[in-house]
This record gives sequence, C-alpha cells and structure tokens, in this order.
Amino acid sequence: MKKTIILFAILFAVSVTAQKEKFYKIDSLIQSKVEENHPGVAVGIVQNGIVIYERYRGLSNLQHQVKFNENTRSNIASTAKQFTALMVLDLALKNKLNLEDDLRTYLPTLYSEVEASIKIRHLINHTSGIRDYVELLDLEGVVWWKRFGLDNDDILGLLEKQEDLGFKPGSTYSYSNSNYIVLTKVIEKITNKTFNDYSKTFFENLGMMETSFVERYMKVIPNRANPYSDWGRGEWWEVPTVTKTNGEGFLFTTLKDQLTYEIAVQKSEENKNSLLAKSQQSIENSEIKTYGFGLEIEDKLGRPSVHHSGGTYGFHSQTYRFPEDKLSVFIMSNNGNISSNLIAQEISEIILPKSSGESKYNSGYYESIDDTNLLISGNYTYPNNNSMVQIFKKDGKTYWKEKNFTIEMFLEEKNKYAFTNNPRLKVVFYQDKMVEYYSSGKTMTYKKRDDNGVKYSDLEALVGIYYNNELNVNIEMKMTNIDSLKMKLADDNFNDVIVYNKNFMSAGNYFLNAKRDQFDRVNQILLSNGRALNIKFIKKANLKFQPKIKTENGSINVTTIGSKNGENSDILLTANYANGNEIWSKRYGGNGYDKASSILALKDGYLIIGSTSSYGEGNYDFYVIKVDKKGNKVWQNTYGNFDNDYAYSAEKVDKGFLIKGTTQLCDSKDVLNRKCTTNIWYVLIDYRGVKISENILEEIKD
Repeated sequence: MKKTIILFAILFAVSVTAQKEKFYKIDSLIQSKVEENHPGVAVGIVQNGIVIYERYRGLSNLQHQVKFNENTRSNIASTAKQFTALMVLDLALKNKLNLEDDLRTYLPTLYSEVEASIKIRHLINHTSGIRDYVELLDLEGVVWWKRFGLDNDDILGLLEKQEDLGFKPGSTYSYSNSNYIVLTKVIEKITNKTFNDYSKTFFENLGMMETSFVERYMKVIPNRANPYSDWGRGEWWEVPTVTKTNGEGFLFTTLKDQLTYEIAVQKSEENKNSLLAKSQQSIENSEIKTYGFGLEIEDKLGRPSVHHSGGTYGFHSQTYRFPEDKLSVFIMSNNGNISSNLIAQEISEIILPKSSGESKYNSGYYESIDDTNLLISGNYTYPNNNSMVQIFKKDGKTYWKEKNFTIEMFLEEKNKYAFTNNPRLKVVFYQDKMVEYYSSGKTMTYKKRDDNGVKYSDLEALVGIYYNNELNVNIEMKMTNIDSLKMKLADDNFNDVIVYNKNFMSAGNYFLNAKRDQFDRVNQILLSNGRALNIKFIKKANLKFQPKIKTENGSINVTTIGSKNGENSDILLTANYANGNEIWSKRYGGNGYDKASSILALKDGYLIIGSTSSYGEGNYDFYVIKVDKKGNKVWQNTYGNFDNDYAYSAEKVDKGFLIKGTTQLCDSKDVLNRKCTTNIWYVLIDYRGVKISENILEEIKD
C-alpha cells in the first residue's frame, strides 16, 4: 500500500511538472506576441470543466495606460454569432419557432419576389443566399464603419430593397453577416422584446453578467477596451466605433464570462443541458455539416473541433473547442497587430498530446481517376462563381494563380497535386473540374470554364452602362484604343478588366459574370464583391446585335441602308481602315426590304445574318449570306414560314451554323382575326446553307 501511494505521488508530481512546463511555454508565447505597454490580450483555457489557465497582458486603453485585466470588456466580433444562434435554437426547443420555417413567416417584407423557401436554418449556417451587408454598403460608396449610427434597422432597410438572392437557399455556403442581423429581427418578432433587452436577460441566465451587445454607439460600456492597430504606419491608431449593429458581432464581454460559458458547454452532457449540447452539433436536415449554430465544425490539429473566430476594427477573438479532449481555448484582444487564431492554435498544440490520427480526407480523394489526355491548365470558377483560379504551367512547374497571389503546386501522383506551402492541402483534377481536399474532410469544387480565346467582338459586346436599382449604382464598361476593357463602378476611377473568357472577368476586387440573352447578346452583368454574390446589373442601352468585326488593318461592318424614296432597303458590307475610311463595299438584297443584324467571321470569309422580304416564303424570312474575304457572294439562303421570321445572330457548331432569331406563330392566315405569338427559333444549317433541323423555343413575352 505504501509503495502504491509513493508511486501515485511520483506520477502526480511528474504530471504537475509537465503541466507547469506547458504553462511556461504559453506564458513565453504570449509575452513574445504582446509587450506590456501595447494593446492587450486575454487568454483562458478550460479542461475537464475547470479553468486551468487565465492570463492578461498589455493595455485595454493606451491613452490612460489602463491594464487589460479580468474586468476588461472587449468586443469579440463574429465569435458572438454562436450566442445569437443559441437564442434561436432555444426558441426552437421551446416550440416558439421551427428551424424549417420560412423567413417570410416572420418578416414578410423581405425577398417577397423570391419563390424558393428561405429557412431559418439557412440563415444560421450561411446557406440562405442573402448577401453580406458590408459589401453591399461598400458598393453604395461609403464603407459601413464610417456610417454614424448605422443599426440593424438600417441593414434591414437595405435588405428590403434586394429583389433576389446571391444563390438558391441551401445550394451552397457563403458567410454573410446579414443572416445574423435578420435573426435578431426574427427574435424580436417572436419575443415582442428588443434584441438588446432579450439578449441581456439571456446572458444573465447563462451566468454571464458582464456580457452585452452594443446598444448605442455613444453609450458608455464600463471597463471597455479600445481597438488599436498600426495598419503598417509604425504607430498605434484607434478606430472610433460609430455604428451600433449587433447580433452578427459587437458583443462586449469579459474573459471571466467567456470561461463561465466554456465550463457550461463542457459540462452540458453531464448536466443534461440539451440546449448547450445541441448547439455544438451540425444543424438537423442541413445541406452542409461544416457550419452549425454560429460555429464551424471542422477538424483541427488532427482531431474533431468546434470553433469560430471574430475580427472587427482592431478587436478580434478565437474560440477552439476539442470535445474529445474536454479542452477549450479562448482568446480575445484589442491588438490588431496579432492574430487570436494563430495564438490559439499554437496554445492548443502545446496543451494537446500529439494526434496519432491520420488526415481524414474525403473518400473522393482516394478514388482512382482515368487521367488519359487530362489537360489541367485553364480557368476554374469558385463554387459560388465569385472568383477565378488560373492553373498554368511555366518552366516545367505548375502554378495556382488567384487575384494577387501565385502558389506553386507539385505532382504527387497522376492527377493529384499538393501545395508547396501546405502539402496537406490536396488538389485533384478531373475532366471538367478540380477539387480541393482538406485534411479535415472538407472539400471545395471548382468548375473548369471554356477558354477558346476572346475575340474583339466579345469585348465590344460588353461595352455599355449597367444599372442596379436596389443600390442605385451604375457600372460602365468601355474599350480603350489598345483594345483593352475597362470598368468603372459609380464614381470610382476606371479599372483594368482581366478577361478570362467571354463571360468571366475581374476588375479590382470585383468578379464579373456576363449573362446573355437567347441571341448571345450581353444583357446583364452579375457582380460579386466578396460575400455579396451575383448582384444583378441590367444593361441600360438598347441591345444591338454584333454588326462589326475587327480585322488586322481595320474592321468589317454590316449595316442596313434604305433607298432614296424609302421603298426598299439593302444590306451593305464595308471594309474599313482603322481610321474609319472605306477600303471597299458590297451591297446585297432584292426589290423588297432586306435588313442586316450581325456578321460572323469565318476562316474563308464572313456569314451575314439578317432578314428579307425580297426572297423566301413569308412576309419576312431569315436571310443568311456567305461571302468570301473580299465580300463576293458565295451563297445565300432563306428560312421561314408564312409570317414574320427575323434572324439576329449565328454561331459556328460542329455540323455548320446555328442561326438564332424569332418566328411568328399564328392560328390562321386571316391577318385581321387571328392570334399570334413570337417565339425563339433556332435553325441549324450546314456549311453550304442547307437546313438540317430547326427548334422552336419559348415564347417571348413583353
């Protein structure tokens, strides 16, 4: 018995010594990050329901040299989302709402034109498609943090002007602060209390007496820390808080309160607290499992983890929970020059035993892929179509290029690559996509985009002014004299446009997706600005077909010219020098009215597309003319029925040419007593103009 007691004492002493050594390492880490006279940091660790480490360093207020201590209340920013989500989950468990409820059940003025269901759970885990208000306000011309008194009602008013979503609810994940602003309004609707009043009582019930969301931007918060950063200037600067939004962030709290909450979460199973236990899990019926109730659910350091970060102004915070190890690490700071996330990871690595578990890649990573004739170079769009990745090879090496950074990749086997700066992050290439595989099991799929080269006509088709009535903002696209494209948003300066293909571009921080009508004319641009996806800008100018082709020494133009007395019209084709002077011209047509719409460049000449009343069977028929490089007619043909058929554009396909236009369909030939519709009509012809097939598509409605 005596030997057993001695052995236990020895083991206990070794354990205590080992723990002390870990704490010394953490102390040294914190001291290396923050000096005593710099903005501060608070670090807490909870294990097995007990606070095992609590440290404060630096200052909460530089002007008055106030220490960052246990009374300091700091803004934990987006780490606060877990508490807003917790309030919603609590209401759901009390049957006050259902997470499957449509948002419009409570806030009918939002997105009334959207037919798809926007469920409450979509808001909680950022799959709603609602755009982030931060980027929307940026597009209006004044960044959010400069707007005095900006509050949740202002944000709701902004969202009420939005006519559509960035994507179909449930189809993808895109982090958006707007979701949590909307959730505060749902809470107010159900409880008949202001969010501030309701949340204050909620926190008190959790034992968090020094925790509250911002109420008024000028209201005094006792022991409040101020946010600082040097922003590269070499001296500390403070950003004044002039806004008062909350729910998505702006939660002021103490480390003591946060550790109280961490203890409650760790003991939730033991204490049968179903609310806290459920809040750490993914949302039932959710399309994604990696984001739950205001928390990310993703492996870290080779083990299951629940975590979230936050950052605004110079404030930031980080929560890491490792359920299997009964360990929580929480950090908050008012020092914008350090990273709570990186410090929390380093501390977790010190405390936790080395993981023996292997990386848990998605099963798709291990599947065998036929890599025959696989060409990986090209352009790939992000899952949300909000950015582009270029994969290219240079000097025998493979690179990933995205906006302003380029990373080298190395081949591991067949079609599987890894990044040189992070070998655990894998990329697998397929015929029409590439997939990123994370060691946590997470995946991201990027779609490969057609890249057949961009013609002058593609660029010219983008020129014009586009308008978004929700934000009352214009986009202007113009060509320069060196055939490059430039874009201006509102009153900003023109920026160079990087063109990936005829539909995808970027300019500065904006990603642009050109959308086209049935005749391949650009009629709108979807602009993505960070977390605000697919904002629709409609082309203001009258849409025209492409009547011009750029050549090496000038251009080829097709147009319609009338007779002197107006009794007929012909099609005129001209070759012009770059200065506009004519080189030669050719005229086509008959005794009636012949009209030109567009022209298509071919290797051996041109295809002119228009309409004619001189030839064919009906009032107007499709009119297609093939000419050589000098404008000499090779063949012409018409396609149509009894009534009006107008051809507008053409594209080259495998079997010949697809002519696009409209056809009039009437229930009789009695022009005075009949009903007619106008439908999209595609006619497929071979290279000699012989019709192969036709297809009547949807009706065009005014």
